[in-house]
Amino acid sequence: MTTDRPDSTESPFTLNPGRVQLEMDLVNFARDREGGEEVEEWEAAPFNLRFGVTENFELGVFVTPFRSVTEKPAAGRRVRSEGWGDPVVRAKWNFFGNDEGEVALGLIADVKVPIGEREVSNREWEGAVMLPVSFEIGGGWEGAAMTGVEMVYSDVGEHRGVWSNTIAAGRAVTEKVGMFLELTSSTGDGGHVATGNVGFTFRVHENLQYDAGVNLGLTEAATDTLVFMGVARRW
Repeated sequence: MTTDRPDSTESPFTLNPGRVQLEMDLVNFARDREGGEEVEEWEAAPFNLRFGVTENFELGVFVTPFRSVTEKPAAGRRVRSEGWGDPVVRAKWNFFGNDEGEVALGLIADVKVPIGEREVSNREWEGAVMLPVSFEIGGGWEGAAMTGVEMVYSDVGEHRGVWSNTIAAGRAVTEKVGMFLELTSSTGDGGHVATGNVGFTFRVHENLQYDAGVNLGLTEAATDTLVFMGVARRW
């Protein structure tokens, strides 16, 4: 079983036809402090449901059932917004390396549908196109990287292109436990956002895996800390 979680680097691999895979954060929590203001955000059970369509093509949908954002200004009352978020529809193609080989390459297209609750949705269409790649490093390590362009709706009231790049390395620690290290970078809407991420996976059996990790902001514009715990299940 290969998954698109828990790191930010998506995999180039697709599900076999007829297979279904659920990938879900049981919970995640983020905190950011900047200029005397603090923002806390947490989500309950956001998930990605993947469907294998052909040997090298799959469809998926991301759903956030509940999201809460609390803004704590340096002076004044805190403001809390909560509700269900915008769903994202995904299509993924694998060009080569799906079942064998040391290198695999894919293409991902996402579209965010602006139907979430107004308190946590900007009510704007957004999208992204990404190229994920995976490769063998050697010495028990596997590598992955991704580059892509997102079209996001900026706080200044217009759509802007954001260029994102990630690189990750992971390996097995024991027969059931794995770990990964990752760097991410994005620029194009405000300041440069960079994070350093680390996490662990625990494989219960070939169709069930748990994970947990933390993303740490490396630049002023990045969220300071995000912690998560999740699960992936294949049928």
